[in-house]
Amino acid sequence: MNVFDPHIHIQQIVIVGVGGTGAQVARTAARMVYDMQHSRMHVPRILLIDPDRVELKNCGRQLFLPSEIGTFKAETVGRRLNLALGLDIAWITEPVNADKHFDQSGSVVISCVDNHLARREISRIAGNHVFLWAGNHEYSGQSCISNCGDREQVMQHLDGKDGVYAYLPHESLLFPELLEPQPESETEPAPVSCAASVLVGDQSILINDWMSCLIGNYLYALLYRRPITSFLTFLHCDGMVSTRNIPINREELLAYLKTV
Repeated sequence: MNVFDPHIHIQQIVIVGVGGTGAQVARTAARMVYDMQHSRMHVPRILLIDPDRVELKNCGRQLFLPSEIGTFKAETVGRRLNLALGLDIAWITEPVNADKHFDQSGSVVISCVDNHLARREISRIAGNHVFLWAGNHEYSGQSCISNCGDREQVMQHLDGKDGVYAYLPHESLLFPELLEPQPESETEPAPVSCAASVLVGDQSILINDWMSCLIGNYLYALLYRRPITSFLTFLHCDGMVSTRNIPINREELLAYLKTV
């Protein structure tokens, strides 16, 4: 059984996008940090990044209330969790910027964004970081864990070393189409936000909850030093929920990298 070991001392958990999935992931991360704090473990900081404000369509379907309409999502979620758990979560209420918001220190960067421009910017982040990526459709989604955006470097380490993999490919290498704008045509309407999709019944109201569970599993393994044996997980929740983990090995990595 192969495992992923990125050799990183986690100083910070950065959640980019604090909407449907991101707000749920923030709550999960806060609970873990609270537990680590009380277990006298090393406690990473939590930073939330999102320029969006709460709208009526977000209320109930995301973790927001009508009284919070007009407030910044990142600030609202951060303040709520700080009050509930006595944490010191920080927030940035502007679009994510790879150069401005990140240094070289070790962070877990969690991408919960729903547009290609934000994904491109996250893919530009340099330094010793681990990335968790969330992407979903109406009743399905996928999450992956990575630390390398250099295809050649990943290819050089496809076999790992003694069952340990130090490099896993970014989402941009597995699904490069996610960094491109969705095509618009007369038969294909322009893409809408997750909240709007739920509002009109085109998206399961539970998909963000399930996606946060997938991301939470990877985050838990990183923080508590549990074995990470898969680099990609698929979810389907149209009916009974099912998941499929893609194990870390040469064959599976090569199969997905070949789609680039």
